Amino acid sequence: MTKLRISTIPDSRPVKLTIELPAEIHRDLLLYAELVSGSAGEAADAIPDAARLVPLMVGRFMETDRAFQKQRHGRKPALAGRMTGVGD
Repeated sequence: MTKLRISTIPDSRPVKLTIELPAEIHRDLLLYAELVSGSAGEAADAIPDAARLVPLMVGRFMETDRAFQKQRHGRKPALAGRMTGVGD
């Protein structure tokens, strides 16, 4: 059989996390959502859900963290087998 370049399809399903934020960070996150939408001063229902910003912010933070990127290069997460269901 021919060896394929893609041997497995990575798990790309979203993972739901529940976190608690300090009140000050939550207020700033809501303000950030207002500013991103350009709707500062508009009704609260016109402002996008601030929770949708969190994955973007976390991703951007990790992309720009040079120390993290150095450590990440060539390294697999310790929980990789558990995250994909291998061995369950």
